[in-house]
Amino acid sequence: MTTDLLSALDTALDGVLATARDRPEVLAAAVLALVVVVWTASWRVARGVVTIAHEGGHALVAVLAGRGLSGIRLHADTSGVTTSTGRAGGLGLVLTFLAGYPAPAVLGLVGAVFVATDRAAASLWLVVVLLVATLVQVRNAYGVVLVLVTGGAVGAVAWWGDAALQGAFAAALSWFLLFGALRSVRELQRGRRRAVQRLGAESDADALARLTGIPGGLWAAVFWLAAVAAVITGAWVLVRGIR
Repeated sequence: MTTDLLSALDTALDGVLATARDRPEVLAAAVLALVVVVWTASWRVARGVVTIAHEGGHALVAVLAGRGLSGIRLHADTSGVTTSTGRAGGLGLVLTFLAGYPAPAVLGLVGAVFVATDRAAASLWLVVVLLVATLVQVRNAYGVVLVLVTGGAVGAVAWWGDAALQGAFAAALSWFLLFGALRSVRELQRGRRRAVQRLGAESDADALARLTGIPGGLWAAVFWLAAVAAVITGAWVLVRGIR
């Protein structure tokens, strides 16, 4: 077992060194994304991008589950709300609440696959398409501005950037979504009960607890495991590539 672990670590180290030599922009993007997510001041500004992905996940699954979509609201405090219509319970609503926290990690993982297969430009255009679809459903002014600014930045790089810039930007965005998903779940775990008590709000984990009878802490743990798995997988894909 020890030999297998050492072999895996050696393989991972070889991958990191190879990436540092052949694709240094991928590792530089990881460092930049990690700083943005860890540093509270930058996280407060950039977290809105994670919120867009989070609410977009709710909206997409709501539609796929056959629910009506009333709209998305994105707020200046980086919170968001997606409203759907349909049954007040059932599998469709459970899946809708379940989709939010994993959505940024899934999008980051998909982006990592695109970057690793040298299709960074395609990943950026995919993000633009998803942002346009989100924009149609946004119902408040701040949310419209946030989505437009985000889409404008991604679209500008996709349209005018050269291959090197597109690759670095797409890698940074993938890393950011992966790390950001992890931090957002950490914030959920630390502040879930306090938020409910102070604001009368209901987190996704608490909504799932109400709908299923499974404790909210277990749902938060599910979100945490999904985010960790996505970060590990995404990091492996970005560093080692797909062969």
